[in-house]
Amino acid sequence: MKPGTALITGSSSGIGLHLAHEFARNGHDLVLVAPVAQELNDLAQEIISQTSVHIHVIAKDLENPDSAREIFDEVQALGLTIEILVNNAGHGMRGQTWEIALETDLSMIRLNIEAPLRLTKLFLPPMIARGHGTILNTASVAGFEPGPMLNVYHSTKAFLLSWSEALSVELEKTGVQVTALCPGPTDTDFFAKANMQGVRGFQQAQVMSPQSVAKIAYEGLIEGDMLVVPGGVNKALVVARRVLTEEAQARLNRKFYEEVPIEKQTRQRGDIEREAAAQDRVPA
Repeated sequence: MKPGTALITGSSSGIGLHLAHEFARNGHDLVLVAPVAQELNDLAQEIISQTSVHIHVIAKDLENPDSAREIFDEVQALGLTIEILVNNAGHGMRGQTWEIALETDLSMIRLNIEAPLRLTKLFLPPMIARGHGTILNTASVAGFEPGPMLNVYHSTKAFLLSWSEALSVELEKTGVQVTALCPGPTDTDFFAKANMQGVRGFQQAQVMSPQSVAKIAYEGLIEGDMLVVPGGVNKALVVARRVLTEEAQARLNRKFYEEVPIEKQTRQRGDIEREAAAQDRVPA
């Protein structure tokens, strides 16, 4: 039987882009969602050139509260059944709370919390009615602890993590599965867009490639895992921070988000992603 269609938000870059490739490699037709139509079309053409899947693109800004309903209605009009909903779109911003514009914080809440909630409210009832379906929510290891200098982002990911775990239990007898993906530092546009490319967490921490995160996420989803934490270091952090006090966690994260001296900033966005791509192209 052909794998079900997956709708992936935030699919034009980062983890979402590589989730699109991963689902396509495994035979899933796709609905790709992101704000810029040209970026989606370029990605669709790239995937189509490598696989035999069918792809629809829907250019929508999920910060607009009407976008979720518009996406759902368009999917219905196309006659598509969404078997897998991937709530991946999100963003963050580093800085002192009093220095970050309120609109920036609200933007994070709209995209990281409100958009997944709206989409799930629309696509979940048909899944329950069919007796099967899957929801993958991209949370973060940030959801396990407070994050000074990135506190609203951490809070949004804490919501996604708690909501996903609770929803998973609520849905136990419905045939619908919920998986929370909790990556650690990953080589995506997140760091540059969040004013974080020079921080210790990007420059000196163990940073994963988005390809690896996407592959582990897909495998966990297929296995039916409620929680997927890619990478041994990230798993250890989650375990360790569950036994630390909240104050100790917050102080550790403040160091994680400190800028390192410019002369020690040797890592550039894309280094790890390109290395992973090059290794993938090398014949086994």
